[in-house]
Amino acid sequence: MAPNQLPRLLDGRMKFRHLVLLDAIARRGTIVGAAAELHVTQPVATRGLRELEDILEVTLFDRGPRGLIPTVYGEAFTEHARAILAQARQAARHVVELAGAERGTAVVGTHLFGSNVLLPRAIAALKAERPNLTVAVRDGTPESLLVELAAGRLDLIVGRLTQISDEEFTRRKLYDEYVVLVVRDDHPLAGAEAVDLATLAGYPWILPGPETALRRELEQLFHSNDVPLPANRVEATSFLTVRQLLRDTDVVAALPRLITEEDPGIVRLPLSLEPIGHSVGLTLPSTRKPTPSACALIDKLVAEAGEVNRRLNPGP
Repeated sequence: MAPNQLPRLLDGRMKFRHLVLLDAIARRGTIVGAAAELHVTQPVATRGLRELEDILEVTLFDRGPRGLIPTVYGEAFTEHARAILAQARQAARHVVELAGAERGTAVVGTHLFGSNVLLPRAIAALKAERPNLTVAVRDGTPESLLVELAAGRLDLIVGRLTQISDEEFTRRKLYDEYVVLVVRDDHPLAGAEAVDLATLAGYPWILPGPETALRRELEQLFHSNDVPLPANRVEATSFLTVRQLLRDTDVVAALPRLITEEDPGIVRLPLSLEPIGHSVGLTLPSTRKPTPSACALIDKLVAEAGEVNRRLNPGP
């Protein structure tokens, strides 16, 4: 490409399929994985990537030992491609909702914090008023959900806020909640008047994945108390998995305080984790407006968060 010469992206050669393919390759890390996701053959996917690189006149991916690695051009153009795809998806859904009156779909991503109390209550309140509106819930890690939100496959994320708002995402705090240590109600330590971290380390643990902020905070807690991280552990973020393991085994888990109040089979341990606190809230894309269905869900989330706040901080 000549200096100061922009690639001609509007001459009809670049198609939406090129952008969809680029997004899939960036997420999957291989041509094979992207082809499988898009239900095309590997040669078709390879040809599509070559066409896009010819249009842009740059190399978008380098081959690495574990697959394709985005170049600086690939990272930059993937971000723009996802924004374009997100706007297109949003436009299509907006038209459908306008044509369908009370019908529509709100797609919300969630992880452990916020999914156990706030989101179910907001959905129930929304469905009571608009029974024909569909709410699709997607579970995932905070990092994977942000990718889905940027690409327009999610309308919003409900969960822990670990970053401040930036150019790409707007974050709205709804309430603060502490993390507590819990076991099943007939656990050997249930009902103990006092426990220490060294004793707890002798039991199996459920820990969040290493990519999460809570995991890093728990690792720091063990390190600052000179206690090794439990070797006998399961890494899980799905509440259904965590809850069943808590009920069936002697595991110790760190969970949001509200979970212990909602589930009588789970009890808190008398060891404070008060320094480990977090804010629960909404993460929204900064560059596009929510659909009418997403707005309706957001309104219910804000309303239900007020009730959660009153439970967590009762007045005199």
